[in-house]
Amino acid sequence: MGSPKLKVDRTIHGAVLLAALVPAFADAQTAPADANPNAWRYSLSVYGYLPNFGGQVDSVTSPGGPGFQANVGQFSDSQKFGFMGSFSAGKGNWGAFSDYLNLNLASAKPYSPDFSLGGGAISSSTATDFSLKGSVWTLGGEYRVMSDPVLTLDLLAGARMFAMKPTLRWNVLGDSGSLQPVSRVGGSAGTDTQWDGIFGLKGRYVVGNNGRWSLPFYFDAGTGQSHLTYQAAAGVSYSYSSIELTAMWRYLSYDMKSGGPIDNLHFNGPMVGATVRW
Repeated sequence: MGSPKLKVDRTIHGAVLLAALVPAFADAQTAPADANPNAWRYSLSVYGYLPNFGGQVDSVTSPGGPGFQANVGQFSDSQKFGFMGSFSAGKGNWGAFSDYLNLNLASAKPYSPDFSLGGGAISSSTATDFSLKGSVWTLGGEYRVMSDPVLTLDLLAGARMFAMKPTLRWNVLGDSGSLQPVSRVGGSAGTDTQWDGIFGLKGRYVVGNNGRWSLPFYFDAGTGQSHLTYQAAAGVSYSYSSIELTAMWRYLSYDMKSGGPIDNLHFNGPMVGATVRW
């Protein structure tokens, strides 16, 4: 029998930290054209990301345990933050970058009427908790194909690792029908790690006469252990001396091959943060 599916379609709400941290997202802002192109250049970014996330996750149960199916689209939301940052280095037209994103997303719903366990619907209320923990690590190289005071453009290639652990816990309250007592309280968890090759581009368009304001953008897509992965980001940044403040919208999507605990996932939301260049 095919494994049951866990539907995930939810929104993560939260206040953006005032001291907020965001990116040059894999140096997504792309460094401006340098007066000395042969000098080494570096950037370090820290950022906060508040995504909505959705998708479909296969249930994974212990041997002999009951399969489950639940719609968690109406869960109340909460989010915890992990470390998020990126680093890049370059000389001349060549460069390299690394971007690390740690996610700790959680939701809880005191009473879930849309829950089935062991192949049958549960008519009574069910307390459920869902969490999604893991990390996304992108690393690669880049080559600048356009270097202009107004527009810079880099081509990039590299790899991305996706490691996630979805977990669902339930507690059946009241009449559970024919469900065995041992199954009234339980949980299910699975892990999935994928490596994919990626190709893409990034750049920035400078607006205004003083060059402080710019519009950064980023896109990549690839495949490998997953069927397809892609991400895009765009926003606005303001530079002052060697420090740059940025606000962007970032979308990351994964479509997995069959056989793993995760079928597909996507993350969509704002990022804010700061970049230091030297």
